[in-house]
Amino acid sequence: MQLVPAVDIRGGLCVRLYQGDYKQETIYSDNPLEVALNWESSGATRIHIVDLDGAQSGIQSNIETIKNIAKSISIPIQVGGGIRDTDRMRTLLDAGADRVVLGTIAISDPDAIEKGCKEFGSDSIVVGLDARDGLISIRGWEESSNIKAKTLLRRMENLGVARFIYTDIAKDGTLEGPNLDSIKELLQYSTSKIVASGGVSTIEHLIQLDSVGAEAAIVGQALYTGNISIEAALQYKEIT
Repeated sequence: MQLVPAVDIRGGLCVRLYQGDYKQETIYSDNPLEVALNWESSGATRIHIVDLDGAQSGIQSNIETIKNIAKSISIPIQVGGGIRDTDRMRTLLDAGADRVVLGTIAISDPDAIEKGCKEFGSDSIVVGLDARDGLISIRGWEESSNIKAKTLLRRMENLGVARFIYTDIAKDGTLEGPNLDSIKELLQYSTSKIVASGGVSTIEHLIQLDSVGAEAAIVGQALYTGNISIEAALQYKEIT
């Protein structure tokens, strides 16, 4: 079970949102690169980067910051936020990301997902299942769809996707614990790799996610507030 620190970027700053609400933002650093380097030095083996401006607008305005992080750290990074076509997938992968995380495009242009899997390989493509009240949200979590997470997962599997990030938006940034029931349900429904995101606040939560079969947990707020330290988490044999 891999612990993956989140670096969310908005306006060039490292921030955290509460339940994905852009009006409830906490700024943690004016230097996202420094934050990523800190997580790497603490023992992280992967970094999860989100361009929040891109997720909201579809225009990636933090691309240079992301490129700078990719060339400055030695561990792999995965990047999401505003990736709406294969050209942007290619740009980020060429810049040093080893995975791109796709959300809105899975609904708006599924053919691009299939093309991305064929062109870049399934291991480079991750689809985010961002759910609010059981239904997928898109465009920076500001729009709701009528599609259930399981339905979208199966559609994407049929196009070649083999890894998903499940986020319960109501849990994101709350430190209230992950939605174990939904994650377990997805894992029972599919043989794809499932990464959990949202609400993780203790090492016990990480161990619980490992016990149900999650491949990894993306952790943001709990690391920034000090509820969890990477060093302490790595003392448990279940966590890498």
